[in-house]
Formats: sequence, structure tokens, C-alpha cells
Amino acid sequence: MTIHKANWLVVGLVWLALWPAHAPAQGGQWESYITAGQQAYQHADYAEAEKQFEAALKEAEAFGPDDVRLARSLGNLATLYDAQARYAEAEPLHQRSLAIMEKALGPAHPQVAASLNNLAVLYHAQGRYAEAEPLLKRALAIWEKALGPEHPRVATNLNNLAALYRAQGRYAEAKPLYKRALAIREKALGPEHPRVATSLNSLALLYRAQGRDAKAEPLLKRALAIDEKALGREHPNVAIRLDNLAGMYRNQGRYGEAESLFQRALAIFEKALGSEHPDLATNLNNLALLYHDQGRYGEAEPLYKRALAIWEKALGPEHPNVAQSLENYAVLLRATGRSDEAERMEARAKAIRAKRAQDN
Repeated sequence: MTIHKANWLVVGLVWLALWPAHAPAQGGQWESYITAGQQAYQHADYAEAEKQFEAALKEAEAFGPDDVRLARSLGNLATLYDAQARYAEAEPLHQRSLAIMEKALGPAHPQVAASLNNLAVLYHAQGRYAEAEPLLKRALAIWEKALGPEHPRVATNLNNLAALYRAQGRYAEAKPLYKRALAIREKALGPEHPRVATSLNSLALLYRAQGRDAKAEPLLKRALAIDEKALGREHPNVAIRLDNLAGMYRNQGRYGEAESLFQRALAIFEKALGSEHPDLATNLNNLALLYHDQGRYGEAEPLYKRALAIWEKALGPEHPNVAQSLENYAVLLRATGRSDEAERMEARAKAIRAKRAQDN
């Protein structure tokens, strides 16, 4: 019986809208905390960012329950939690931030759109696609009307909506959104901006999903070069680019090149994000697939196990990534003569996918 190769999981990165510290009659200390937290976040110093954002939130609570500064403080801390896959902590903060913004500014304000976008990104990360889509569409309509169709915030929303469609296999709907987002960012931000790299990476992943590696490779290489220059060689975004390029090399049988890039990405992820982040699990899964392809089962199995444990803890036992991990591990179990264990994993993965299909 032919065993199909396991699917390749990719790391996705979306640019979450962090709130700037602009508000009427604001306290200087609050503004300092926000600015310091944003700077730490952009450098992936999440411990320092959390310290600053928590201090800002404490200051903002004194401004009153309907103050926009409180909404901004909640939104920034929630976005930080998103980056660390602390979704259960992030969701109520996003929801409270959105409610304050809608009440204070009205339902069609651009800052309401930012809150909608960030809550949608959280739902996407959890595989809650049906909840994410209407929020992204509402945010897009607000931003296009308020800021114009060529604004970078519109590009952020387009990229996120396209990523949602790609995750569901809706490639024909995703492609024009990715291309429009890339064009907006290149025009507004310049061709060497990290957000241009995000758009290039996203479009490349779409091409990869369609089996069009020849179109994907130059985009992935350009995205990697931009981020290495703009962010430094040890930034998590660089690891994402490395992981995605390595996955393409693996698919082409270029195993030596792929392993080197996967290992470099692994070192960056562990240093920058810690040992329990979902992006690290994706890297471990992908490196395991590489070893599996080469019959290096003893090296692949502990990586599959570690990736599965991270995803279950960070994303919950019914996330699509957990199902994919179970399926990947089951292929290895069958290859090593452990069919009973494989069947149990396949059955669990099938149940996860059936429930997900019903919910979405």
C-alpha cells in the first residue's frame, strides 16, 4: 500500500496592529511605557515588552473604564500574548479593547478596525475561521473608507484575509489579495521594508500550496534578504523565512541545503521565542519530515513528539496543527511497524478534522 508523504506545515506571520501612544491629555508615564513596550516587541524581547505593557495597563486603568488609552493598553498586551501563543489570555483583552473602542469612537473608526483585525488574527491562529472572516471583512471596509485603498493598514488587512483564505484552500480568492497587499506596501513603505518581506513570504506560500515552486523560490529568497538586513540575522522573522525556504528545498530533494536552514531556524526560534512556541513546533515538525524522507526515523520521532506536545499545549487538543502532527507521526509509526499506534493517531486526527469542518 502506498503511503503518501505527509503535508508540510509552514510558519505564518501576520503583522498585528500595535496601538501608537497618541491620545488627548495623556499621562507622560503611560506614553513612555507604551513606547518602550513597542520597541521591545519589535525586537522580539517579549519579557521586556510584557513588563512595559503591563505597566501601561496599570496606569490606564486609572483613566476610567471607557478611556481610549485603556483600550490601547489592552490591545497591546493582547497582541504580545498572541505572539507568544497565549491565546486564552489574549482573547478577553482583545474583546474588551474592541468594546471600549466601539463605545468611545463609534463603529466605523479606523482604530475599531484595528481591534477587529487583531481579534480576527487570534481566531485564525486557533483555527476559528468562520469567526475570523467577518471581522476581517468589516475591518477592510472601515479602513478603505476612512484611510483610502492604498493605505498600509489596508494592506495588513488584505494580507490577513488572504492568509485566512489560503488556510482554507481558497487559493483563487487569496491570490489577488496578496498581490494587492504587496503592491500597496512596496509603494507606501519601499521595497526593502519588513512588511514587504511579509507580503513576499505570504505570496510565496500560496504558490507553494499550488505546487509552483519556481515562482515561490525567488520571493522567499528576497523576503529572507530583506529581513536579515532590516531586522538582523537572529530575529524570529528571519527564522520563519529560513524554515519556509528549507521546506521548499526538502520538497525538491535538496536535503543538505534544507537541513542546514532548518537547523539555523531552530536555533533562532529557541533563543528568541522559547521552547514552547508554536512556530518552534512547526520547525520541529518540518525537520522531522526531512529526516523521515531520508529514512532517519530515530532522529525524526522525538521531533514529532515534541512538536505534538507543544501544539497541544499552546493551541489546544483540537487545533488543525495537532491533527496534522498526528497524521505525520502516524506515517512514521506505520513505516516502523507500529500500525496499532498509527491507527489510534489517525482516528484522533480524523475526529479533529471532522469537528473542525462542522464548526467552520
